[in-house]
Amino acid sequence: MIGGARHRFIPKQRLIPTRQSKRSWNEPQRTLLKSDDKTNPMSERILIVQLFAGLILIVTGETTPCPIELSPSSVVVKYGDPVSVNCSSSRSDIEGIGWEAVGGTGLKKVTHLTWTIESLTEWGIKPMCYLTPLNGETCVADLDVILYSFPENISISSSSLNGVMTEGETHNFTCDIPNVAPGRNLTVRWYKDDEFIFENILNSSSLKPTNETIFYPFLPRRQDNRATFRCEAFMDLGPKGPQLNVSSQGYSIEVLFGPDIRCSDLTVQEGETLEGKCYVTGNPRPKVEWLKNQLPISLSIPLRRNDTGIYTVQAEGRVKANKTFQVSVFYGPEKTCLSTLTVAENTRRLPCTEGFPEPSEIWYKDEEEVELPEYLTRRDAGQYIVRSFNHVSSINFTVNVIVLYPPTDIVELESADVQLGATLDLKCSSMGGPRPDYSWTYYRMANVVEKTEDGVSRLTIHNATGLNMGSYTCHAWNEAGNVSKTVRVTVKSAKQECPIQITPDAMVLQYQSWKQQATCEPTSTEYSNVKEIYWKANQSSINSTKWTPDTKEDWDPKPVCHGVFNGIGECQKPLHYTLYKTPDAVTINSLGDASSAYEGMELQLQCEVVDVAPAQSITVRWMASKGNRTIELDLMEENGTSCNKSEMRHPVNVLCTTKITLKRTHDGVNIRCEAQLNLPQAGRHSPPSMFSDSLNVSVCYKPEINTTKLAGTVPLFTGYDEDLVCEADGSQPLNITWSYMSATGPIEFFNKTLRVSAAGYYNCTVRNPCGSTTHMVKVIFKEDYLPLIAGFVALTVIIISIIFIFIYSIYYKNTKMRRYSLKNPKLSTHNGNVAHNGWDTQFPMTKLS
Repeated sequence: MIGGARHRFIPKQRLIPTRQSKRSWNEPQRTLLKSDDKTNPMSERILIVQLFAGLILIVTGETTPCPIELSPSSVVVKYGDPVSVNCSSSRSDIEGIGWEAVGGTGLKKVTHLTWTIESLTEWGIKPMCYLTPLNGETCVADLDVILYSFPENISISSSSLNGVMTEGETHNFTCDIPNVAPGRNLTVRWYKDDEFIFENILNSSSLKPTNETIFYPFLPRRQDNRATFRCEAFMDLGPKGPQLNVSSQGYSIEVLFGPDIRCSDLTVQEGETLEGKCYVTGNPRPKVEWLKNQLPISLSIPLRRNDTGIYTVQAEGRVKANKTFQVSVFYGPEKTCLSTLTVAENTRRLPCTEGFPEPSEIWYKDEEEVELPEYLTRRDAGQYIVRSFNHVSSINFTVNVIVLYPPTDIVELESADVQLGATLDLKCSSMGGPRPDYSWTYYRMANVVEKTEDGVSRLTIHNATGLNMGSYTCHAWNEAGNVSKTVRVTVKSAKQECPIQITPDAMVLQYQSWKQQATCEPTSTEYSNVKEIYWKANQSSINSTKWTPDTKEDWDPKPVCHGVFNGIGECQKPLHYTLYKTPDAVTINSLGDASSAYEGMELQLQCEVVDVAPAQSITVRWMASKGNRTIELDLMEENGTSCNKSEMRHPVNVLCTTKITLKRTHDGVNIRCEAQLNLPQAGRHSPPSMFSDSLNVSVCYKPEINTTKLAGTVPLFTGYDEDLVCEADGSQPLNITWSYMSATGPIEFFNKTLRVSAAGYYNCTVRNPCGSTTHMVKVIFKEDYLPLIAGFVALTVIIISIIFIFIYSIYYKNTKMRRYSLKNPKLSTHNGNVAHNGWDTQFPMTKLS
């Protein structure tokens, strides 16, 4: 630091006068600046004086101030500039004042003395003013002189080539400062883009000018690219000296770095582009390319929500670099479910909106916030207001939630009975989400009506018939499932019908006749009730609605048409089929001698029908005739005839027998048998009957008295005779005999008529070769009451006639005459009371009350 003059005392004898006349200016300058030059006697003397004066002051403790004043007390002088300093004292008792320095004055008897140098070039000069008092020690005042040199220009450079540096590598900036002194007052400051960044303070003890080289180590960063650096030399010469500084020119650097990809996982709004979303820096400027799925993309294309994914940024500059990161495209909530949300029961509830980031949903029902369960049930169905939001936006919308669940078990449907011709209602209901639809499976007819209303299906049967009998299945279904229930309807007083019609309904074919065809069809084709129709014949199924029999072989095919129908199930209807063959012959004979039969004897007849089919349909009748009359045969067996009919339907011989009890009426009859194939289905094409030859029968029978003409009791009126006639029927010849008991004894009379006049018992006996018959007649007397009865009847008729006439007269008087009285009759003028055929009679009448 540069301060004021330093004062000290030295003895007089040690003070050596300056010998300046013998020295040149330059030589003493060089001598004075070289403080370490031991051959400079002036320097040695000054040093010795100073050391000695200081020692005396220390030992003696002298505190008397040195009466020297320097003005100025110190000087700062630029190399080669003039300098002038006045040394004075306020004391008068001095021998004089002198300057010891280059350009010294020696001791002069003055109170002030000026040291003047026109051009100070002596480095390290230390001028001192000394005062020699009259008594005492010499007082010395040192003048602080700073001689400086400062360059007008300094330069900056670096260890890099042309200022090109690599980031992360240390480089040295160099600041070259030529011809500067003193070095201890020098400070070097470093600036980057006019911003102070560092300073170097020199500690050089040299007072002579030197060329200073200052280094600044620098670790460049990418931010320093194109920065301008400079160094500034600053010299502070104290309060009395100037503040000197000089700056180098700017030194621009280029920092090579990167490429550096400065981006991580990105979030962008839908519709934005990737431009500017990822900063890639580097020097030299890198070539940047974006990749997704190993394919390059354009940054100018707006992103869509499905562009979310893994992206790679590749940069090629000083080196190659790449970075992979996630790009998430944000977008506000959007409705993803329909206004009517249909979900299956017990399935996981999915969000009704989508967005990125995933939006939050708040559901409101009946204006209250609700929390829907993770798995929806039927209780969660209803209308909701949904608020969905994320940090991008928010939306509100209404959702009608329909929870799908399969229909519950069908209720209210039960089996039922209905009277023939009556009406029946069936009701089918089920719960489901959504409300189930209904369908019915049954045998459909025009008298059945279906109607669905308010979630209930009704089926009404009007005027029930046998075809309405069967199963009725109600199906309830929706999107979640289905359920069904089957009940049975029974129509009372009706039989289950099979809705099949066979054309023809019966088939009667003659052996080896032309072939015919049978067709099986549903009775109604108006509704699709038929599932399947097929034939079964000869124990085989025929997948056809038509069947053609073989008239040579199909004796017993048992043709049956089968049908499978809704509601009815499988039913069948047989075809009345007959393949017939007429008999080759019919014969009759008896087991016994028919020519010697007698009344009451059993006669067995036998009829054989040869080679006929079907045997079950053969009917044998027995016919008897006598002359032109037909005789009734009283067959003993209940059914008249017993036949050994085979169950087989192919041609066989049939043997029929019957038994008759011979009667007298059978005498002389001719008997034959008739074989008839009883085929009702054949109609007018029925085969003709065949007859056997006649068998003649002779019957011997005993007489039989005709009791119609000869009663058992015969009345005999007094005075009259009675004829008894005995007639009989029997094989000829007949012998008739009357016998009775008279007063004189028994009497016989051989005639069929007997006249009797007396009461008694009379017997008629008739005989022939086969036997005899007796009939007894009782004759009794009776009175003749006929005249008496006739008289009583006549009397009764007379009495009844009289009673009738009396009753009629009373009736006429009261009714026809109107009860008029002839009392006090007066003739008067014509008053119209009584009319007499055009003329009037004055005959007044009074009405009886």
